Amino acid sequence: MKTTRSYFRKNIDAMGGYTPGEQPKDMKYVKLNTNENPYPPSPAVAKSMKTFYSGRLRLYPDPLACELRKTIADIFGLESENIIVGNGSDDILTITTRAFAGGKDAIASFEPSYSLYPVLAELQDCRCIKIPLRYDGDFYIPEDTLKKAKGARLFYIARPNAPTGTLFPINEIKKICRKFKGIVFVDEAYADFADDNCVGLLKEFPNLIVGRTLSKSYSLAGLRLGYALASPKTIEGMMKVKDSYNVGMLVQALAIAALKDRKYFNGTRIKICRTRATLVKSLIEKGFEVCGSQSNFVFASPPDKNGEGLYRRLKEKGVLVRYFKGPVTGRYVRITVGTDEEIKILLKNI
Repeated sequence: MKTTRSYFRKNIDAMGGYTPGEQPKDMKYVKLNTNENPYPPSPAVAKSMKTFYSGRLRLYPDPLACELRKTIADIFGLESENIIVGNGSDDILTITTRAFAGGKDAIASFEPSYSLYPVLAELQDCRCIKIPLRYDGDFYIPEDTLKKAKGARLFYIARPNAPTGTLFPINEIKKICRKFKGIVFVDEAYADFADDNCVGLLKEFPNLIVGRTLSKSYSLAGLRLGYALASPKTIEGMMKVKDSYNVGMLVQALAIAALKDRKYFNGTRIKICRTRATLVKSLIEKGFEVCGSQSNFVFASPPDKNGEGLYRRLKEKGVLVRYFKGPVTGRYVRITVGTDEEIKILLKNI
């Protein structure tokens, strides 16, 4: 039966949606395009899975994820009331957007940055204020940021930024938190690979939310577990918005196991940072311009400044990296830091 009528809201009809990185099935690639951790999760995760009693799955999970939130709080020296968990950090971003913006409100974010932010604004029928980062061989927060973000209810800041890997100076984040009139959400999906983070600012700024994930530094992208840290009052409001049982029972158990294995976590994190340094050095020696990376990927421009051409050549040779269209981003490719062997294959094929 054919029909030209649409039952969707007008903003849904008009939007394009979020496009994730390639997950090809046609052949085996050296996969360096979606910032997945190249190492397996902690052995404690497999052990927890083996000892988990499947009969419990007939019951609903703890809707408040009390033990998991306590585990996270202990890592940061906070209380459980400072933590909310979700089905990946995208769920946390969705909860945040639903809680703080809607209708004719505006949401601010930098550009280039995580492309889900404007999609979430569209879902809420909000206007998205895209603030171009200042570009001078690397990407910087522009001086007129607060002026451009004026009137927005919510400001998303990825730190380190994606896809550039840039770690904006913490003093600039403080300035935004101090002067911006709405909620500042600092998305720290990659912060475990960086020199510092914004968690220590929570006691100073009641309008700050810090988002985290287990997808990158804990090798659990397939598990889907994200969380946010904020004031108890902010978390209390966000709890009203989340889905009733948004984190499954098994997910909670495996996440706790991973979080408690600090030795394994630190070991893989350090290995990735060391490989990142080797990759950056090798790319520079090959004539690439490389943005200062504080994440598990690098944003690099080849000598001919043709990011798309390099992406296509590497794909033909069985190596996947990520390309982003744009007058500036189009000069670059984003390369996930893989194992030392994967990086050797990449460099051999460049």
